[in-house]
Amino acid sequence: MKTFKEGFLWGGATAANQYEGAWDIDGKGASVSDHCTNGSHTSPKRVTPQFEEGTLYPSREATDFYHHYKEDIALANEMGFKVFRMSINWTRIFPTGMEESPNEAGLQFYDSVFDELAKYGIEPLVTISHYELPYGLVEAYNGWYGREVIDHFMRYVSVIFARYQGKVRYWLTFNEINSGTMPMGAVLSLGTIRGYNGPITEVPDEKQIRFQALHHQFVASAKSIKLAHEQYPDYKIGNMCLFATKYPYSCNPDDVLECQKQMRIMNWFCSDVQARGYYPSYIDRWFEEQDITIRMEPGDKEILLEGTIDFYTFSYYMSACESTDLAVIDKVGGNLVGGVANPYLEASEWGWQIDPKGLRYTLNEIWDRYQLPIMVVENGLGARDELTEDGKIHDSYRIDYLRKHIAQMREAVADGIDLMGYTPWGWIDIVSASTGEMAKRYGFVYVDKYDDGTGDLGRRKKDSFYWYKKVIESNGTDLS
Repeated sequence: MKTFKEGFLWGGATAANQYEGAWDIDGKGASVSDHCTNGSHTSPKRVTPQFEEGTLYPSREATDFYHHYKEDIALANEMGFKVFRMSINWTRIFPTGMEESPNEAGLQFYDSVFDELAKYGIEPLVTISHYELPYGLVEAYNGWYGREVIDHFMRYVSVIFARYQGKVRYWLTFNEINSGTMPMGAVLSLGTIRGYNGPITEVPDEKQIRFQALHHQFVASAKSIKLAHEQYPDYKIGNMCLFATKYPYSCNPDDVLECQKQMRIMNWFCSDVQARGYYPSYIDRWFEEQDITIRMEPGDKEILLEGTIDFYTFSYYMSACESTDLAVIDKVGGNLVGGVANPYLEASEWGWQIDPKGLRYTLNEIWDRYQLPIMVVENGLGARDELTEDGKIHDSYRIDYLRKHIAQMREAVADGIDLMGYTPWGWIDIVSASTGEMAKRYGFVYVDKYDDGTGDLGRRKKDSFYWYKKVIESNGTDLS
């Protein structure tokens, strides 16, 4: 049986807004994430235009990669990482997003990070915008709804592409860009929340604004890819989608058609634009039904066609079902999106259904559609990790989750897909993007940080640390 290719990119994934901290150090400005309070599984985090005294904003410190990057990269090297997925804080380079010149201290920080990775022979995989919009652009333009943001983004991209030539080869434009098809994406991805003050789960559902803002991200992504292909031929640029795999709840044709529609809007629309270079025909009817009209400038269609991706990346955590039967009320949550519960699957404490075979199915569907190299850049289990009296973390549940998903990736490789690499999410404990809490931990490394903001930020290896090290050493053949 085929297995993972030689040179397979094993590693782990993080995001600056959930990991880096140092939110106002060395010239960094405030991002949307810095305006988000903490929350929990039962109480959503909030967005506040003004900072509230005595309120915890967890991204401000996060788990402090800024001051621990050497220690953390050494831990990644100890596990055997070949690739390190991270993001750049846009506000560390351009504090409000609107400056004419970049912040040199911010550029130097990432120079230091990339040099540290190079010391160990670890390849950086850099997300240019990972839920990290300068709050200044929210106030000035209502986030990505303002077409002016494209030019500000391109100034940022031009600076980092030039600065990190020879240090970074693999780039992703926007994290989970398709989150913009959902109301919560107005906060996390698009920043179309000027003046909004309240829970992220109650953001007004303004579809026209969201999808116009999403179009501006498509143009910015394509312009970035076009720039890379023209000036930096060594660069490889990918997309990044939140893949919320859907199954029909039954063989009722109505369920099958509803599932197809949801798969198209949620999972295929954005990557069809980014991989094929044009808006798919099926979206026209949906836009008409939703009373959405996309305003395109002259040249937009040409830019989209000229700026298609080199490889496809996605997050995968769970699956759900779709049904048209209103009597089917057993709903499940998920990574920003849920659905109808699948009676054949178990669920995590946070209600996310665990479906390893769904990953194999998804990989095959992506490969059949695009015929592009693929990387799974997020996958993992959020759980409450308990410290034993002697300071150990026995996370067999996480090992079991990852073992089953890696086994299904191996099956997908045997099916014939071109799989580049695998970076499990939150390889070290970070702040949850959806809830703003620390209790939902994903990492192989435990960080001493808690939901009330306390903790000394000390790092501890979990049992999964040693297990994943063995997986990498064997190139995925030893999952025991």
